[in-house]
Amino acid sequence: MRIRELFPSETALVAQFYREAPDYWLMAEGRCDPAAQAQDFFTDAPPNCDPAQSDRLGLFLNQRLSGVAEVSYGFPDPGDAYLGLMILGPWAQGSGNGKTFLAHVEALARKRHAPRLYLAVLDANPRGRAFWEREGFKGTGLTRKDAITGHLIERLVKPL
Repeated sequence: MRIRELFPSETALVAQFYREAPDYWLMAEGRCDPAAQAQDFFTDAPPNCDPAQSDRLGLFLNQRLSGVAEVSYGFPDPGDAYLGLMILGPWAQGSGNGKTFLAHVEALARKRHAPRLYLAVLDANPRGRAFWEREGFKGTGLTRKDAITGHLIERLVKPL
């Protein structure tokens, strides 16, 4: 396994990953548009965060992109880290790769002296929520309903 930074020049690689692993997007948005979502992967960031300061990571198994993650800094509070996205392909799940990928994300956030790592989990993703809770994330009590999809989204946090 190898984890490394991904670059905008690799948008086609991320799009190919989304084509091979559309499950999250189908659950979250009801559709998967790999090209558009790959473009967004390199430009999206939470409010008050500079997308250029985000970490955009790829997890590779046998040289195949098998997971992506995006970590922004400065949300919800200036020193915090926010894991906006972490997806593993079905072939990479259930083998400890998620735990290893998350440990890498946490190490990057600690290097930036983030006291906490936040993320949002969909009510439609009980497997994801169970993973986050096993890894030490707790609910913050903040929830919102997505106006477009109708999903209930809860913010979780883990002290670093």
